[in-house]
Amino acid sequence: MNALIIFFKGVWEGQKLFGEIIATLVNTLLLSVVYFIGVGVTTFFAQISHKEFLDVAFDISDKKIKSHWQELNSTKKPLEEYYRQF
Repeated sequence: MNALIIFFKGVWEGQKLFGEIIATLVNTLLLSVVYFIGVGVTTFFAQISHKEFLDVAFDISDKKIKSHWQELNSTKKPLEEYYRQF
């Protein structure tokens, strides 16, 4: 009886280890595919349309500009401009 318990305990541990290995492989494979398709397609279309998601253009010829910082226009607007923004 004791040998039977040890046997089933070993089977349980083996199945557990096998499941963890398969889950790691499947997750790595699926997430890699989704990442490369999602990011790759987005990057491809962004490059085709010349879209820049970050405004990092820097004119070196302009000597008075020393950084990428941009002024924030935080003036108060009339209340009517805040309605139906989206």
